[in-house]
Amino acid sequence: MTGAGDTRARYRRILRFAGWQLTVAWWYELFLPRIGLSKLAARTRAKRMRRFAQRFHVLAVDLGGLMIKVGQFMSSRLDVLPPEITSELEGLQDEVPPVPFPAIRALAEAELGVPLERAFVAIDETPVAAASLGQAHRARLGPLDAADTGLDGVVIKVQRPGIDEIIDVDLAALRKVGGWLSRVRLVYDRVDMPALVEEFAATSLEEIDYMHEATSSERFAQDFAGDDRVAVPEVVWERTTRRVLTLEDVTAIKITDVEALRAAGIDPAEVAPVFAAVMFDQLFTNGFFHADPHPGNIFVTPVAPSASDVGERPWKLTFIDFGMMGEVSPNVRSGLRKLLIAAASRDGKGLVDAIRDLGVLLPSAETAELERAMIQLFARFGGMGFAELRDVDPREFREFAVQFGDVIRSLPFQLPENFLLIIRAMSLTSGVCSALDPEFNLWDSVEPYAAQLLRDERGNFVRDIGQQAVEVAGITMGLPKRLDAMLTRIEEGSLTVQNPHLEHRVARLERAARRVISALLFAALLIAGAVIHADDVVLGTVFMVASIVPLLHALFAGRARQQSN
Repeated sequence: MTGAGDTRARYRRILRFAGWQLTVAWWYELFLPRIGLSKLAARTRAKRMRRFAQRFHVLAVDLGGLMIKVGQFMSSRLDVLPPEITSELEGLQDEVPPVPFPAIRALAEAELGVPLERAFVAIDETPVAAASLGQAHRARLGPLDAADTGLDGVVIKVQRPGIDEIIDVDLAALRKVGGWLSRVRLVYDRVDMPALVEEFAATSLEEIDYMHEATSSERFAQDFAGDDRVAVPEVVWERTTRRVLTLEDVTAIKITDVEALRAAGIDPAEVAPVFAAVMFDQLFTNGFFHADPHPGNIFVTPVAPSASDVGERPWKLTFIDFGMMGEVSPNVRSGLRKLLIAAASRDGKGLVDAIRDLGVLLPSAETAELERAMIQLFARFGGMGFAELRDVDPREFREFAVQFGDVIRSLPFQLPENFLLIIRAMSLTSGVCSALDPEFNLWDSVEPYAAQLLRDERGNFVRDIGQQAVEVAGITMGLPKRLDAMLTRIEEGSLTVQNPHLEHRVARLERAARRVISALLFAALLIAGAVIHADDVVLGTVFMVASIVPLLHALFAGRARQQSN
């Protein structure tokens, strides 16, 4: 357990570090430019960023807990943080000295309610992994549990003793720092810091609830049921509590262990696009995704191909550690699909529109210059893989940054909730793929996926147009009868009216309604034909030709009636 004095010292140390760094940032980035010393601030910026990252690295290693998670997140934010910070923190691993086994034994036995020797035939006292929130040990199930589950080897994940108190202290400190930052205009114009901290808090608290992790594991397995690309360890529910999680031992080849993959006859370059596609499925289709897909959480598991399918893939991707999961709402998923389609088609304007739909850009943002920047970005760098980008003259990147950096920084960006996990997942996905294959081009995985999304969206659009056309046709067929019935009621005297010219007005209404309906039918048939034409030339042409009939009626029916009168 963590003592009260230790928790207070931990809290003060985090706040002292944050307070000092914010003071330094205020001095160099706000005060000095106001008194005409902006060049001095710019000249020392890289050195200051590197020193900050080094000091935070020391703080995170010393304290562990959520500070490790914060550092790992910063190392993945290549999009907004300078390389002086990300490169220094990229080696920060969630590895801390293991807790002595007697303490692990005591916590596990208290949770399970039985001595470990009764719950397991054997248990390895040397941990497989020791992280800031918990550590894992290999074990073998007892005969009854083995018979019930069909498993033998398992991994027991046990929470670090006292981690609840540590997380409470860390979250209290982060909430205080978030409150400080929420008073800085440069920050609150772009992000709701208190909401961001609360999102991080919710994720962290879920990560130490192993019952939640077990439930997430089974939900993830259901999403990929029948998918031969993905495997998930089974949960041994009889030996699982909030602080102890027992899972099938699925240890295999670490996904970025290129030499081991080749030794097993697996081409790493074939693994990268499959991994990217699986992550895209989670984000854009399922809406439930693994938010911590770093190399330690994904194995490549060799499997024997069946005799019935010689071309079957001889390996699977096995995901573990479902403590950090994210959900994408239908609205956000729709926006992400639009973003993916726009990126794959190099559509700068479409990309900006999708960003706005996602809520990243505030509605008041003037985006003309940003659209121009995205169009030029796609024109110059679109379609390049990571290896190709490394060969580009750095001066080109600098020129682009100088040309459009002020535009991007001046726009009112705001990071919506849940985006932390989405960005983290995509950043880690990109890093794993490039480690598997330095020549890997993310566009090669994005384009076919986006093309399928586009076909799906087109199909939905055609169905909607078709449904609307049927509804309009139904109204067209039914309207004369309804008008006739109304006229009959008028003739019979069952409808009281005071206007002597009602019949003439009803006739005019009928003619106007028919022309409006004809115009709607023309638009529906024309649009449906244009959309279908890309996949079915004959059917699309028929629709477009058929649209001429309601068009002629809409244009000339009224004139003909007027001439006849």
